[in-house]
Amino acid sequence: MYIAMNRFRICPGSEQEFEQAWAERDSNLKSVPGFIAFHLLRGASTDEYTLYSSHVLWESQAHFEAWTRSEAFRVAHRNAGSRKHLYLGPPQFEGFEVVQSEYMPWVALTPNKGS
Repeated sequence: MYIAMNRFRICPGSEQEFEQAWAERDSNLKSVPGFIAFHLLRGASTDEYTLYSSHVLWESQAHFEAWTRSEAFRVAHRNAGSRKHLYLGPPQFEGFEVVQSEYMPWVALTPNKGS
């Protein structure tokens, strides 16, 4: 498995608009081969920004990379530049290959089943 994360520093007072933009976006992720799960995470707030992270779980790095070259990726990111006023700088990408996992027995992470 592969985890793709982007960290966003959001201007104070812009959190609701940022979260709404994510809620209304047309990600098409559930139809993308290799997609497992998506989470938008809200972190700590300071006087300067509120930290957010998008966290996407893929079957493999190859699936993630294929998505970044797809029409689904272009559609999901088509309005990304229209809300630059929300951000303190560009997102910071981090990619991780999963080397160890533990799950509760009743939690099943199955491709295209989570939201």
